[in-house]
Amino acid sequence: MGHVMKAAVILAPGQAGLVEVPLPRPARGEVVVRLEGCGVCASNLPLWQGRPWFNYPAAPGSPGHEGWGVVHEVGEGVTGFKCCDRVTFLSTNAHAEYDKVTTEQLVKLPAWLDGEPFPGEPVGCAVNVFRRSEIVKGQTVAVVGSGFLGAIVTSLAAARGARVIAISRRASSLELARRYGARETVVLDDHQRVLEQVRELAGERGCDRVIEATGHQWPLDLAGELVCERGKVVIAGYHQDGLRQVNLQLWNWKGIDVINAHERDARVYLDGIRGGIAAVEEGLFQVNELLTHHYALGDLTLAYRALDRRPEGFVKAVIRMDG
Repeated sequence: MGHVMKAAVILAPGQAGLVEVPLPRPARGEVVVRLEGCGVCASNLPLWQGRPWFNYPAAPGSPGHEGWGVVHEVGEGVTGFKCCDRVTFLSTNAHAEYDKVTTEQLVKLPAWLDGEPFPGEPVGCAVNVFRRSEIVKGQTVAVVGSGFLGAIVTSLAAARGARVIAISRRASSLELARRYGARETVVLDDHQRVLEQVRELAGERGCDRVIEATGHQWPLDLAGELVCERGKVVIAGYHQDGLRQVNLQLWNWKGIDVINAHERDARVYLDGIRGGIAAVEEGLFQVNELLTHHYALGDLTLAYRALDRRPEGFVKAVIRMDG
């Protein structure tokens, strides 16, 4: 390879390509990781689709932030990591063959995960959403949106002893939720019908916890109506396509807690990743079966198209450096 590497670049809305850029070299306290793969996150769809506030082309490798791979080179002063360690990490340039991070952004993967793909950042997000939800045994929990995050939260809540009602548009997502422990499933199609079906299942009191994992206005409206008095609405979806409106009168009257389950502390992210590794070891969920669509680095366009359209069976797309 020499001193250059390939990186994917979003050239314009809906258009990606490959460029060659210098291979990163680690400074003191830094590590260069050879990527095995990187997830493609729905939070980056606005960049892909195009918004007035973005500039193009994006930085090489951006906005890849769900990478995992093998330590390729370590800088001076690095302890706890060595060449050939498998790691998952936090960065924003991981749609590339190599990436450079500090040791504070790394989590070492255990040997029993050798050969298994592990995008740690979204796994850690799901674990942290579950932790922030404060779910306990015996509660009724509605999870609105049964994608990657929703499926993991469903599995953790069911393992905790909660009764999970999964609500999603696609039949394949509802089937996944059932396999991951949802006791009942509801098709997310009509507002009033969903309310009536959930009330039949949970009773007029409503749900102790409602996890909104879609990032859209309507499911947020639905969450406020599904939650019981003094319950919790947990906003796990990433809302980024404009302002939101909420029925604050209803939220006030019910006396609910509203939790924005998005972290901006790297230490919390890393702790969530470690919790996800432990949950996988316990057999609560399997990451590899949630990675349904695999693409080569040069096929980032195809990966984003799949993410945007979400065909039946789609859970998560990943870029794999092995093609």
